[in-house]
Amino acid sequence: MLEGFNFRIIWEYMPLYMQCFAATLWLSGLSLFGAVVVGIIACAMRLSQSRILRSIAGVYIETIRSTPLLAQLYFFYFGLPSMGIMLPEWLTGVIALTLNSGAYYAEIIRAGIQAIDFGQIEAGIASGLSYIQRMRFIILPQALGNTIRPMLGQAIILVKDSSLLSLISIMELTRAGQVLTSERFTPAEGFLTTAAFYLIIYYMLKAFSGWSEKRLIFREAH
Repeated sequence: MLEGFNFRIIWEYMPLYMQCFAATLWLSGLSLFGAVVVGIIACAMRLSQSRILRSIAGVYIETIRSTPLLAQLYFFYFGLPSMGIMLPEWLTGVIALTLNSGAYYAEIIRAGIQAIDFGQIEAGIASGLSYIQRMRFIILPQALGNTIRPMLGQAIILVKDSSLLSLISIMELTRAGQVLTSERFTPAEGFLTTAAFYLIIYYMLKAFSGWSEKRLIFREAH
């Protein structure tokens, strides 16, 4: 089966793959951080007592979740320049990934918050904690702890979605496979190597999730 598989070509292009692997990591990491921040803000707005804030968050979440990421990416890449807004390609990709995943994180975090016993929130109110303090010390630690697994799943989706950035000429893992294939006409070697690197990222995220469940989630006192 692997008689015609050329490992020498893979080794020859390994510097390019390592460069693109690093690019995928920092692009995905930056987008993931932004998505969690946007998700927390959108969730807070969605749960706000203000009808205006709830409506804004609802429109954002439903709009993002009902349209494909590729259309959103093309809007930022082709649409914004037509309106006079010029952004670097990498920033365009990060914004698209951040806003897309942020909508999903908002719903994940909201589900985690709604699963918290309301008695704890009432206790925080009775203790004189402000809304920000309740979110920081009571609600968010438990909500994030309760949603580690779905948040990991969304992080994996974000990393895989970063492959779409190759369509706007950003040098990341999928783009490396395209380069190898176009220059050497070896699609099996090119994209199997790309898939192997994505698999490495998956296990990195899985290991981080296991560490988080042991160290970061809210646990009852023994």
